[in-house]
Amino acid sequence: MTQNDFGKLFDVAKDPEIWAQHNDKKRYEIEVFKKYFEAGLNNLQNCYLIFYKNQLVGSTRYYEYTPSQSLIKIGYTFYAKKYWGTEINRKVKKLMLDYAFEFVDDVFFDVWDKNFRSQKAVAKLGAKLYSKEVAKQKLVFRLTKKDWQNSNI
Repeated sequence: MTQNDFGKLFDVAKDPEIWAQHNDKKRYEIEVFKKYFEAGLNNLQNCYLIFYKNQLVGSTRYYEYTPSQSLIKIGYTFYAKKYWGTEINRKVKKLMLDYAFEFVDDVFFDVWDKNFRSQKAVAKLGAKLYSKEVAKQKLVFRLTKKDWQNSNI
């Protein structure tokens, strides 16, 4: 993802319903989305655009890679509403997880406790609830390399 992608990605992100279950419900506003986008650009583990049939449909990223603990996080994912419930998330996460598990033993997903869609999505990948951070209203899900290798995804 580059600075030049802002307009195209904002065209996807400007639907308020995308952010209704997120902790920052105003990401559909251009100034709020700019902060989200800039954080993605500054992320050391990169931020990726997701295309389906040559159309930009969303974004995701790796973050907080911790080699000493053999872990990385995947998140900040969103898709255009039209693609919710399709095979896209599973395929994207499979690519990301296959790659991540070449380098780490654990992948974590931080999910806002009111984001039921994301909770279901990470559970479908085989991730299990690892901890609850009540003060941040955050659930942390963990997927181990062993569980991933034993899955049929």
